[in-house]
Amino acid sequence: MKRLIVNADDFGLTRGVNQGIAQAFREGILTSTTLMANGPAFEDAVERARANPGLGVGCHLVLVGGRAVAAPNQAGSLVDRNGMLPHGLLALVTYLACGIVQPKDIESEFRAQIERVRAAGIEPTHLDTHKHTHSHPKVMEALARVAKEFGITRVRKPFESLRNVFGMPRGGGNGRASAKQRATAAVARTGAPRFQRVITRYGLRTPDYFFGLGLTGHLASPAVLRVLNALPEGTSELMCHPGMCDDELERTETRLKHQREVELAGLLDPAVRNAAQQQGIELVNYRALN
Repeated sequence: MKRLIVNADDFGLTRGVNQGIAQAFREGILTSTTLMANGPAFEDAVERARANPGLGVGCHLVLVGGRAVAAPNQAGSLVDRNGMLPHGLLALVTYLACGIVQPKDIESEFRAQIERVRAAGIEPTHLDTHKHTHSHPKVMEALARVAKEFGITRVRKPFESLRNVFGMPRGGGNGRASAKQRATAAVARTGAPRFQRVITRYGLRTPDYFFGLGLTGHLASPAVLRVLNALPEGTSELMCHPGMCDDELERTETRLKHQREVELAGLLDPAVRNAAQQQGIELVNYRALN
């Protein structure tokens, strides 16, 4: 049996992103999303989640970019004097390597983000992280401990087969994943063995396979169809970033802007849904991981 979770990251980033995610669920193949507790459009995302109860909603835990949800005295070493998280992934990794950021402060921030999502009436289906920070061993340990506290048993496994990264075409169908995307996927995979040990120790569940890292921003319909054609037996996750590119999104620091509309169109293409049906692929969300 082939099952596919199609998960949109960045729910809560902007209203246009939220709108695109909701549309991809109602009219396309999207089944799941992850909500940013510190997202500027958090409340709008919560309203859309309530209006679409079949949409699986997890937590998109954020350690880089934006304001922390936890109070500065709780987040401690993770935030600056203004309560802001590290600006980028390189800064976070550097702080972790130097021992500047303490795991207990990461746990406090994760705890505050999950509590905010729950307080809004949403029981998270699973956890993943912005910029895949939980591929770092210290972050994964903190995530696992907090997941156990909250009784959340499902998490993303953010490691993609390098064969997929090198072989999948980009959105136009002729290009391939950029050198930067290939390097990111290759570096991320070095943490896979330790990640699996943590998963096992804490009794967490993950999909069997992960797609989308090498295709981030390029999931037009030809690329989505290629993923469907390559889907193995078992449960896979396809990560995506659909949305509307409006003035609100243009003002954010995300690198994915017009690419979100490309991905939205790919998820909405009737040919994609038809291909999933013809191949007997069951579209599910993280609740299916029992």
